[in-house]
Amino acid sequence: MDPVFFPANLLLSLVIFSLGVMGVLWQRNALSVFMSIELMLNAGNLALISFAQRFGDSAGAGLVLFIMTVAAAEAGVGLAIFIRLYRQRNTIELDKAHELQG
Repeated sequence: MDPVFFPANLLLSLVIFSLGVMGVLWQRNALSVFMSIELMLNAGNLALISFAQRFGDSAGAGLVLFIMTVAAAEAGVGLAIFIRLYRQRNTIELDKAHELQG
C-alpha cells in the first residue's frame, strides 16, 4: 500500500465515524440510528484495515472479519426488534420505544 493513502484512509474513517455519531445523536427514527451505528462500525473497520495494511499485520484483517460477523448478527436481531416494534406500535420512533419496558 502506498504510504500516501494511509492518512487519507484514516481521515475518511474519521469522517464516516463522525457522520455516524451525528446520526445517532440527531435521528429519532430507530432505523436511521441503526444505520448510523453500522456506519460507525464500518469506519472502525476501515481504520483497522488501514493500520493492518500499513504495518503489515494480518491480525487486523481477522478482527475486521469478527466485527463484520457481529454486525451481521446485530442487523438480524435489530431488524427483528424493529419489525416487532412496528407491529405493536405502528411506529419505529425512538421516543415511543420506551413504552416497551415491562
